[in-house]
Amino acid sequence: MAIFALAACSSRPSGLPSPIGTDAPVLVPGSPGGPGRTATPGERVGQTPKPATASDVRFAEAMIPHHRQALEMTSLVDERTTTPSIRAFARSITAAQTPEIKAMTGWLAELGRQAPAGHEHGQAAGYGMASEEELNALRAARGTAFDRLFLQLMTKHHQGAVKMAGEELANGRDQRMRMLAKDVYSGQSIEIARMKQVLDSLPA
Repeated sequence: MAIFALAACSSRPSGLPSPIGTDAPVLVPGSPGGPGRTATPGERVGQTPKPATASDVRFAEAMIPHHRQALEMTSLVDERTTTPSIRAFARSITAAQTPEIKAMTGWLAELGRQAPAGHEHGQAAGYGMASEEELNALRAARGTAFDRLFLQLMTKHHQGAVKMAGEELANGRDQRMRMLAKDVYSGQSIEIARMKQVLDSLPA
């Protein structure tokens, strides 16, 4: 049902109910051909958010440790390479995934669930997570060897995140988790393509 604001008001995420009473009057259209009416103070109009499902919870509980491992890998960059493109990837990944972890942790807390500790594989296993042996190899590498291994591991890691996000978009119902999944799917798909280009350009 369309909602027409009579004056400009602050923007809200699409699909969320609009609380009435603090902004300009809101006209709620009636049935086709019928008169409209003014919403009463405190009334919520628009779509009611769909309740969270087990798929939404699994997505958050798996993506948090998945993101944490990505941040562990990006934390190694500055001391192991001076390559501008690798450092730029690390900054971008850190900037995107740090607030996403916070958002998912807060969302789980609202449901009375605690976020997974550390970056234990758990439900994230099978989604491109690096093994401890691969992480140790990354920690030991320097220069071009580090660049190559970082890009290989992070590309696989991103591919796992894109797969996980796709599953959330197919099965999840919570609006916030679906929006986050869309961001992960689009943002990390772009980074995968860019990382592959840089990997192909590295000296043999």
